[in-house]
Amino acid sequence: MAGGSRQGSVRINAVDPLGRSIDPAVLAAAEQIGERALDYGERVLRDPALAVNLLEESAALVSRALRQKHNTGSSNVQNLQAYIFMAFRRRVNRARQRDPVLANAAGISHAGLSEPSYGSDGFDLRILVNELLMRCDPAIQDMFLRRVRGFSWAEIARIHRTTTHAAESKFSQALRRVRKELGLDHESKAGDRAKR
Repeated sequence: MAGGSRQGSVRINAVDPLGRSIDPAVLAAAEQIGERALDYGERVLRDPALAVNLLEESAALVSRALRQKHNTGSSNVQNLQAYIFMAFRRRVNRARQRDPVLANAAGISHAGLSEPSYGSDGFDLRILVNELLMRCDPAIQDMFLRRVRGFSWAEIARIHRTTTHAAESKFSQALRRVRKELGLDHESKAGDRAKR
């Protein structure tokens, strides 16, 4: 990777620190988002070298995920840059959570609610959830985390001093917007058609 100030795209290695290869298309997309991603990683982790390693690891994992999608005939990712960035943010957040000093400095408690856990096969869902938690306002984040913990919409509406319908509607609109921005909206429409 090029050192110094990052002007334009960032150069990263075609092999991650664990020796896993990165697909050329994924490498190009990772380099295009590199400046933004590494700025975020350095701000959160305060360690430029770790941020670079995590970006390379994320690109390698996305490469593997895309190969698996191709082998199983699954649909391709529409927004590869967003897909890589969310995988990177997830790895950065995990690294931050493992470091108690960083975790306390970042204030990641989400109003005392813990993030949900997922099975190993929910990669797209994890990206969507992380994007929802990162892009949306604190009210939407709180609604999501309370729903995961079993709160009813009526309880959430009381907490947010709104109606049940308004709380559900606000959350649904935010979820649809994030799905569309990530290029996952077509999958939900296909699922809706299949249910009919």
